[in-house]
Amino acid sequence: MAQGAANLNNDKNSKMVFWGCFVALITTAFAFITRAFLINDGRFWKADFGLDEVQAQALFGAGLWPFAISIIVFSLIIDRIGYRVAMIFSFICYGCYAALALAAYAAVNASGLEGQSLVDAQAHGLKLLTIGSIILGLGNGTVEAFINPVVATMFSKNKTQWLNILHAGWPGGLVIGGILTILLGSQAADDWRILIYLIAIPAAVYLIMLIKVEFPINERVASGTSYREMLAEFGVIGAGIAGFLICKRLGGVIPWPDPKWEDPVVYGVLAVSVLAYGAYCRSLGRPLLLFMCIIMMPLATTELGTDAAITGIMEAPMTVAGYNPLWVLIYTSAIMTVLRFFAGPIVHKLGPLGLLAMSAGLAILGLAWLSIASGMLVIFAAATLYALGKTFFWPTTLGVVSEQCPKGGALTLNAIAGIGMLTVGIVGGPLIGKMQEDSVKVALDEKKPGVYEKVYKDGTYFFGGYTAVDGAKVEALGETEAKEIGEIQKVAKQGALLKVTVFPIFMLICYIGLIFYFKSRGGYKPVEIEGGDPVE
Repeated sequence: MAQGAANLNNDKNSKMVFWGCFVALITTAFAFITRAFLINDGRFWKADFGLDEVQAQALFGAGLWPFAISIIVFSLIIDRIGYRVAMIFSFICYGCYAALALAAYAAVNASGLEGQSLVDAQAHGLKLLTIGSIILGLGNGTVEAFINPVVATMFSKNKTQWLNILHAGWPGGLVIGGILTILLGSQAADDWRILIYLIAIPAAVYLIMLIKVEFPINERVASGTSYREMLAEFGVIGAGIAGFLICKRLGGVIPWPDPKWEDPVVYGVLAVSVLAYGAYCRSLGRPLLLFMCIIMMPLATTELGTDAAITGIMEAPMTVAGYNPLWVLIYTSAIMTVLRFFAGPIVHKLGPLGLLAMSAGLAILGLAWLSIASGMLVIFAAATLYALGKTFFWPTTLGVVSEQCPKGGALTLNAIAGIGMLTVGIVGGPLIGKMQEDSVKVALDEKKPGVYEKVYKDGTYFFGGYTAVDGAKVEALGETEAKEIGEIQKVAKQGALLKVTVFPIFMLICYIGLIFYFKSRGGYKPVEIEGGDPVE
């Protein structure tokens, strides 16, 4: 298979495989941005299905957490079932999502609905849309489960560069999908099904491109590395980390008859699964890989967990200026797209670990600046700096894992991505939310002593209890008081971004440590697997 740009240009099959994978990743971005628009704009799903903010975010999350589960599960079996089967499965998932979303639209837009019949229709439609979103998330995860090992195998001598180019498809898809969503906004206001149809375009394209291509044999299989050796690279500790996050996520969505059953069942299943994994692979895992798994947790939180907060900060000035807030996401995504396409010279100059260290430093500066930025131009400038920082995090980490742990094949490459996604949903996102709520409490106690005690509510999350401002209690204080509290909240939540810098600071320390570690061993060099007879 092709090993570089020249071969890619000269090999028709390789070119079709790579760009087909690229379009498949664009499809996941289309799905993400159209759902974000339909959920966050009050004219669409909130109105049609009678959703409050909690229900809306639960629906949005239903399209995210299955990603992590499918990318890990498929990584365990993809070498046996083949990349084509995984690709077709992902396309089927998109088809099922579209069918269920259209059925949900029909349920709430039937003629004559009012009163209890409307409430029942909304509940039925929401159920269909939730199931469809879960299936969509499985499809998105399956896309990454096959495109990452395919490209890493095709470009085994230059993985980091080409994984960065591949993952330009994500922000590139957000740019294209965001512009199309804005252009179709008026039509969508009358019939939001048009945004469901939009996903069909890239989905059909990648199916046509990949249905008949010859996929490469994974380098792990081609080298003769056994399935047991692949599992041993991840090891029982890696399996324990991934298994814990998966079990906790599934445990949180199962409707338990008695909540007391959740922890015993979750930890029981986890213990049995991890013990069975360890008994088979007989390995704790590669120390470097396990260290990268730890780094991936704050990395994913820094890149994905803060996006919602940053978008919210920039939404107000964009609305005042008369622009759709989606242009913010389009702008930052455009920066990421361009930089990822030109990652090669940067990686060559700095090396993968140097690039990651530089990215962490830029993310620290960007988040710190955003925490105090005011005015549209200044916020855009700070967001630019943050975008420069987060651009290379995800694909470069995948490149490092694939280059240093090639025996792990699809499993180690994709499991670390799954760990990142699960961490954001279970720990990172809620932790950032708590940081913001804590900042609000401090600000209210300082500027309006005694008010917080009147407006707070208790809640629980992964690390225990927390307190947050209750919107209903704030409104009960009267319009003038509520407005003052709202302004204090905005400033305090923005300032909380300074606390978020703890994640990239930790990452920077880790990257510097890795740089010195590899320097002591003669420098960073990709690990190559010695050839052997292919195995299944």
